Amino acid sequence: MKTIQMPYAELAQALGVKDIYLKREDQHKYGSHKGRSIPLMIKKYFKEEGKTDFVISSSGNAALAAIHAAQAHNRNNPSKIKLTVFVGQNIDQKKLKLLLLTIEDTKIKIEQVERPKQSAFQMDKDGAAKILRQSTDDNALLGYFELAEELDKIPNLAAIFVPTSSGTTAQGLGEAFWTDNYLKLKNRPQIHIVQTVACHPIAQEFDLTVATQLNNPSIAGAIVDHVAMRKEKVIEITKTSGGSGWIIDNKQILEAISLVKETCKLAISPNSALSVAGLKKAALSGWQWNGPVVCLVTGM
Repeated sequence: MKTIQMPYAELAQALGVKDIYLKREDQHKYGSHKGRSIPLMIKKYFKEEGKTDFVISSSGNAALAAIHAAQAHNRNNPSKIKLTVFVGQNIDQKKLKLLLLTIEDTKIKIEQVERPKQSAFQMDKDGAAKILRQSTDDNALLGYFELAEELDKIPNLAAIFVPTSSGTTAQGLGEAFWTDNYLKLKNRPQIHIVQTVACHPIAQEFDLTVATQLNNPSIAGAIVDHVAMRKEKVIEITKTSGGSGWIIDNKQILEAISLVKETCKLAISPNSALSVAGLKKAALSGWQWNGPVVCLVTGM
């Protein structure tokens, strides 16, 4: 599914950047950029390995995409699949309500457990279900090649700013634009990863500014992967592209949300606002681009 990508001149003027596009992955039919990869993972394991039971540990965009994908599969196929979504005991109640309201299929269930990630691992280890884990499964990269194809239609695309947790999206985009293994695209944009002061195992390779809230939680709650199994590959592709990494605090996130609301008349989430905040920090640091810059609006 293609999502909206359009320029916002007033936002660009406010940041002193020539052209800025917002890529509206929050408008994807599966709720976010995770809708690019999770459905393809389910489809691949169902068709190629006959998997019919899946499990995921997530309380946000990945869980939402998995629920939508499983329900779409069951509506359109005689052979049904099951999905278990493990969430933590302290899940944000608004997120839990959204997930519960999305479920329309009795073969999909949400379980609140003390250790959701470990519970998902155990089901996978026991052979009870196939885990949908983007941070280590390279099948997750495939969906972001499709996203890269859409972005490649922007003439002279110069850079992409990516809110980053595990680094899967950044790696997928980077490989699509900068290697010959998958796609033949016209543009060679910089890849810029954006993380928070609370979680920045990849961005710290690039951003040496002193963080002021290291011990405080970030309002961009989707950035949680402190292990970052994809770290080395993401750092490599970021450097190859000529991009960088940026660490953003809560004040900068709130400023980005307000700026987008004022200049674009759009309400975006703190997680999505990371891309705009990262671009602002880069522009203030002296970075300049001769072509359009894309900020990914990732979802909730």
